[in-house]
Amino acid sequence: MSSRIEEVLKGQEHNYILPFLWQHGEEEAVIREEIARVHESGIGALCVEARPHPDFLGPKWWLDMDIIMDEARERGMKVWLLDDDHFPTGHAAGKVMEAPEELQRKFLGERYIDTIGPAQGTSLLLDTLLMTGLRPTFSLRHNASGLNKLISVVAVRRDPSNGALLNECVDITEFVHEGTLYWDIPEGYWRVFIISENKDGGSKEQEDYLNPLVRDSVCILLDTVYEAVYERYKEDFGGTFAGFFSDEPGFYNDKTTFDFNSRPGKQGVPLPWSSEMPALLEQALGKDYHKQLYLLWHDAGEQSHIVRYTYMNIVSKLYAEHFCNQIGEWCRARGVEYIGHVLEDNNVHARLGPGAGHFFRSLWGQDMSGLDVVLWQIVPGFDELSFRQPTGGETDSEFYHYGLAKLGVSLGHIDPKKQGRTMCEVYGAYGWTEGLKLMKWLTDHMLVRGVNHFVPHAFTQKAFPEPDCPPHMYAGGKNPQYRYYGYLNRYINRISHLIADGRHVATAAVLYHAEAEWSGESMYFHKPVKKLMQHQIDCDVLPIDVLLETASLKDNKLQVNCEDYSCLIVPYAESLPAEMIERLTRFADQGLPVRFVDGLPLRSSEGIDVTDTLLKLSGNPCVKTIGLDMLAHDLIADGFYEVGVDGYEPYLRNYHYVHNNLDVFMFFNESTHKIIDTKIVLPVDGAIYGYDAFLNKLTRKEATGESGTKSVELVLHPYESVVLVHGAALEVYPAELPWTVAGPGFELTGEWTVSLAAADHYPNFEEWGTLTVLKNMSGPEDLPGFSGTFRYETEFEWDGSCDGALLELGEVYETAEVWINGEHAGTNLCPPYRMEIAGPIRKGSNSLLIEVTNTLAKDQRDFLSSFSQQEPSGLIGPVKISPMSVN
Repeated sequence: MSSRIEEVLKGQEHNYILPFLWQHGEEEAVIREEIARVHESGIGALCVEARPHPDFLGPKWWLDMDIIMDEARERGMKVWLLDDDHFPTGHAAGKVMEAPEELQRKFLGERYIDTIGPAQGTSLLLDTLLMTGLRPTFSLRHNASGLNKLISVVAVRRDPSNGALLNECVDITEFVHEGTLYWDIPEGYWRVFIISENKDGGSKEQEDYLNPLVRDSVCILLDTVYEAVYERYKEDFGGTFAGFFSDEPGFYNDKTTFDFNSRPGKQGVPLPWSSEMPALLEQALGKDYHKQLYLLWHDAGEQSHIVRYTYMNIVSKLYAEHFCNQIGEWCRARGVEYIGHVLEDNNVHARLGPGAGHFFRSLWGQDMSGLDVVLWQIVPGFDELSFRQPTGGETDSEFYHYGLAKLGVSLGHIDPKKQGRTMCEVYGAYGWTEGLKLMKWLTDHMLVRGVNHFVPHAFTQKAFPEPDCPPHMYAGGKNPQYRYYGYLNRYINRISHLIADGRHVATAAVLYHAEAEWSGESMYFHKPVKKLMQHQIDCDVLPIDVLLETASLKDNKLQVNCEDYSCLIVPYAESLPAEMIERLTRFADQGLPVRFVDGLPLRSSEGIDVTDTLLKLSGNPCVKTIGLDMLAHDLIADGFYEVGVDGYEPYLRNYHYVHNNLDVFMFFNESTHKIIDTKIVLPVDGAIYGYDAFLNKLTRKEATGESGTKSVELVLHPYESVVLVHGAALEVYPAELPWTVAGPGFELTGEWTVSLAAADHYPNFEEWGTLTVLKNMSGPEDLPGFSGTFRYETEFEWDGSCDGALLELGEVYETAEVWINGEHAGTNLCPPYRMEIAGPIRKGSNSLLIEVTNTLAKDQRDFLSSFSQQEPSGLIGPVKISPMSVN
């Protein structure tokens, strides 16, 4: 059997890229042309985006899909399909409103009336002035057509000194008659809560969507879209047709469609509901559960947290079972796969609104883990300070940089059906300011965390300029960087191949915080993850469900699927489920080191007495309570790390992946300005090689160290990454010896001839003029509106005393391609702009030609680009050449 490294060196890596291909109903030739552009850029699959198509599931849609399937078969490509006519998934091609009312969205709503007593013979109107401003009639009958169902009316006594809700609660539902409450108010202040089941409420944009809590409602999507596709292409299922993609399904129960803080406790917002909920709430809270429903919106001490935890636990499990798991099972039964992602933005992955309640539950039924990065969510340099987004809000940058990808890859690692696969929708809606330089940074950000499948956003068939969420990869031939896009794709496929179908190695596990957030004060999971990543301690994030159901201990290590962890870290949680507290105690008793950040829990999420268990836990020698700032130092002191680093390098990221005969270590400098120059210690014994995924070559690295470890000097410029490999699989390959600078270099200071070519004219250049000093070509006095390629030509003398030369271009904006004496010398997408040159350079006079290609932002000036600073254009330098020799 060939090794992974052999496969990439021979060009036999698999395809790991499936870009969105937007459909608008174009002619056949246009569709085939765009698929050809996808394929020629080194991509072996595509994901059909139905959203813009005018005739989804109609005759023109099927005609276009037949063309796509035919072209894909001819090219040996795979086809995925976004599974609805609208974004987000859940519209079911408009069929939900034709379904019975019990299959449509339902919400639990509340309002309240403040009263004072004693007052005899009082009546209160309940059927008017509701949250919608309408006058629906209440019905005590279940699901009377067109009516809202009254769930309960309860009166809660208030503290006369401050208005706080007290524990005294009276059920007065029986006193409701035809929409009016007749009640003799006792002495004191009382707040009367009216709880009802409503169709009204939630986001207006999703009012005709399915109810993800109801199995038969989700079947509308399956019957309408999935079955129709299966009927037409069943012979291709599991072959050319690879599967379906759900895009950001969720609850959408908040009128503000993308309110990421929507959750129990937010007043005035209806909550997701279904006919299963009453029985499940009664089972969890008791027969008088309806008396406690007002606590979903109003604070009344510990019991509010108990009710909210119970509610969120139920709805997130129903979503998992009826939506994601059901669709996944349908797909797997027919030989295809189910992928996609939910909204994770600004921590909504554990909340309602556009969220699905619980990241791990919401995607457990899929065949890959998934996430997305769009709309300036992740911006280099903004890992702590917030960044203004086009949507109007600001980023929780710590979550996006230290939490988002970790959520995705952790699920990919721990769920067996995902086979270690994590998909990321990437690049979309950054505007034309985003070029291959930023794309490469975002790609490395994902790769070094373990993402190994990519959904670039997007290829579009609509005529240029297409205003919908640029950048677009080809853009009708107008994107000047398209000809370099395949260079990035080959890089993606090679590294993805090295970090797929093996086993990830990490020493720490961090508990997912969703249940803790539902039931009291809590710390985000990404707070400790950030501290670990900044000290090169890799980890996975584990949900409570997995720790209770599938995790085990062996040799004092926590084992989940193919992963094992030396310690478990629990971010601060005021409350955790009682069973989880008990399981933590058992883990510690069995020898697993457990680290509680900033304190142990105070109680259980359900209100169960766990005093004795917590006391036992606190006294266990395997348990430590430690402050967040000292967490990484504690783990290092206890030996819970793999990669040693000489000094503190907060922007050095690392990932370790293992195959039977190969260790793969990836390192990436995420800083935008700081060079990392350090020594790393790897837990291996033997030769270390560097793998250049752009040039597809191995280089022997100088490594020293004692038995069991090897030290390697590591120098990474901003935007630079490196892959180090070790193992028996490398012994058959004659790796190249490294080159080093052999003497002082010199700067090119002569005259440069500058020519220009827009994307649709390349390679036909028009001379612009000459420069003796390189400069920003987009300044107001030069070419502020030009997008395309700048060609720089000059000559230099070379003494020929060494094997080769190091050409350093200095500042470049942003893609650089170089020829020396007419021979191609190299291409760079991002810093550091440098290349080692051997063959083309000769003693005496040499010609140098450098092409620098910027983005379309200078020409298009689109809305999305207005949210970010734009870089200069052209070659700014200084350009230097230094002699090099082989070691």
